[in-house]
Amino acid sequence: MPHMVSTPDAARLELNCTTAHERLEKEEIEMQRILIVESSPRGAESASRQLTKTLRERLRSLYPHAIFVERDLAANPLPHLDYQTVKGISAKDKAEAESLKDALRLSDELTEELLSADLLVIATPMWNFGLPSSLKAWIDHIVRAGKTFNYAGAGVEGLAKGKKAILVLASGGVFSEGLWKSWDTVEPYLRQILGFIGIDDVQTVRAQGMNIPGLSDSAIPNGEKTIETLTL
Repeated sequence: MPHMVSTPDAARLELNCTTAHERLEKEEIEMQRILIVESSPRGAESASRQLTKTLRERLRSLYPHAIFVERDLAANPLPHLDYQTVKGISAKDKAEAESLKDALRLSDELTEELLSADLLVIATPMWNFGLPSSLKAWIDHIVRAGKTFNYAGAGVEGLAKGKKAILVLASGGVFSEGLWKSWDTVEPYLRQILGFIGIDDVQTVRAQGMNIPGLSDSAIPNGEKTIETLTL
């Protein structure tokens, strides 16, 4: 005789299925577009790129329908802001702003890439305790009044809200703790600038100790372990 599901059990089963379906739909909506920004020029030798590859694979398995947008700042370096671009970004007169549209074409493209993404991945090495200038150039193009933030009274309102970010950081030393922690200007700065434009949900993956005997061999594997624990 076939097993019959009682009415309360059937209702609970239907509710659970509906909840799971809604959760799946929500996850698919939230992760429709993923922007990955990489800055290391070291290619396959790059620790940050190796970790990004692992992260990308995990994201693809979780969100097979998501669109991945790749911005490689080493393969295609961005120009630093010049006079015309700065003038266009700060222009308040409509006629002047219109005349400078061509100067802002790249900045507009980069800003739209960010604003259309649900998840931002920034992968970078630490150079001299800071960012490569290529990544700073990208930041300067996308942190724009009226686009990614607004002045609001005495403060600022970020306009890139509702997004998540993952920082993939590689360093020769150990900067997450210990003697050199205060020398790290990479993670604090990236978290600050992302928070400024409204992105507060930020997680960090590190390959650290790359230049320290006894730590270098485990630097990337430790980063890969962190990737497995990320809330995605």
